[in-house]
Amino acid sequence: MEIVLATHNAHKVEEFQRIIGERMPGVTVLGYDGPEPVEDGTSFAENAFIKARTAAVHTGRIALADDSGIAVDVMGGSPGIFSARWAGPDAGALANLDLLLAQLADLTDPAKRRAAFHCTIALVVPPSAGQAEEFAAVGVWPGRLATEASGAHGFGYDPIFVPDGHDVTAAELTPAQKNAESHRARAFAALLPELERVAASR
Repeated sequence: MEIVLATHNAHKVEEFQRIIGERMPGVTVLGYDGPEPVEDGTSFAENAFIKARTAAVHTGRIALADDSGIAVDVMGGSPGIFSARWAGPDAGALANLDLLLAQLADLTDPAKRRAAFHCTIALVVPPSAGQAEEFAAVGVWPGRLATEASGAHGFGYDPIFVPDGHDVTAAELTPAQKNAESHRARAFAALLPELERVAASR
């Protein structure tokens, strides 16, 4: 079964293929080549469904989309849904990371640097791929923010996020470790029964 992932981010496509492939070897995750939807939702779930619905309509395939970000406790949950654009709409991942570090520079106590990665994965089955239906699953990966970036794996805020139970950043974990623990892995674990049900009906 082929599923389109509603993202133009090749890193995410690879990560989803690894996560899904370990549990459902017969599923191939395809990248999305259609128009970029306007993510004007006010929650991870709303934005995930906006992307998944757009990809499902454009391709006629079963679509997955995730909306994810990092939420810092002392910042009231920010950057949250604005994580990818925290330093501005045209800023890159490094600029976002540097800005967040700068904003927390005065807080050196690890207890005051608590944060969590959040992920909502939306599954949309369009009428052209069977009975139309939608489902969403949530995953949260708690931890804290380091005072400086470290590690060459991962992307986004991974180099400054230290997951609970580790003394290294997410970017220093192996892909296998991250795939087993991450917010996306947790969300996918919650989504898996629905995805398996949809696959079995095809």
